Amino acid sequence: MKTKKEIIRLTAVIFVGALAMLLKPVAAGAHCDTLDGPVVNTARAALEAGDVTPVLKWVKAEQDAEIREAFNRTLAVRKLGPDAKKLADNYFFETLVRLHRAGEGAPYTGLKPAGEVEPPIAAADKALENGSVDELISRVQPEVEAGIRERFVRVIETGKHKDDSVEAGREYVEAYVVFAHYIEGLHNAIGGGAEHHGETESAETGGHQH
Repeated sequence: MKTKKEIIRLTAVIFVGALAMLLKPVAAGAHCDTLDGPVVNTARAALEAGDVTPVLKWVKAEQDAEIREAFNRTLAVRKLGPDAKKLADNYFFETLVRLHRAGEGAPYTGLKPAGEVEPPIAAADKALENGSVDELISRVQPEVEAGIRERFVRVIETGKHKDDSVEAGREYVEAYVVFAHYIEGLHNAIGGGAEHHGETESAETGGHQH
C-alpha cells in the first residue's frame, strides 16, 4: 500500500504532466492578456482602491516608474465621467499588460475579450481561487491516462502485424515513435518543472517566479 508521501508525489507527477501536455505555449502566453485574466483583475481592484502597489508585482522593477505614471493619469481621467473612466481604465490595462508581456519577452498583441482563457488554465485559476486542487487533478488526470492508453494500444495493435510488410512495419514504427515521444514529453515536463520551480528536490531538502 502506498504511503501518503508516495501518493502525493504520484499525484504531482500526473498533474504536472497533464498540464504540460494541455497548456501549450500559445495558451499560456494568452492567459495574461485577457480582460478576465489575473493581470487585468488585479488592475481593476487597484484602480478602485486607488493603490498602485498590487499591480507592481506584474512588471519588472525598471518598469515601475512607467506604471506609476500611467496609474496616476488614469486616476485623474477617471474623475471626468463614465465614458472617460472606461477609456482611462482600458488605457491602463493596455499599458500594464504590454509591460508585463515585455518583461516576459513576449509580444503584445492587444487585450483579448473575457472568456478566451483556455479551459485548463481557467481550471487552474479556479483551483487557486478555491484553495483546493482536488477538482483540477480529477480533471487533468483522465486526460493523461487516456492519452497514454490510446497511444499504447496503437503500438500494441500495429505491432501484431509489423513483420507482415514494410508498410505495416512503418505503421508500427510511427505508432511507437508517437507513444515514446508522448511519454518522453511527460517525463521532461515533470523533470523540467521541478528544476525550474524547485518543487521537488528543494521541497524535500528544505526552497517561482512568474
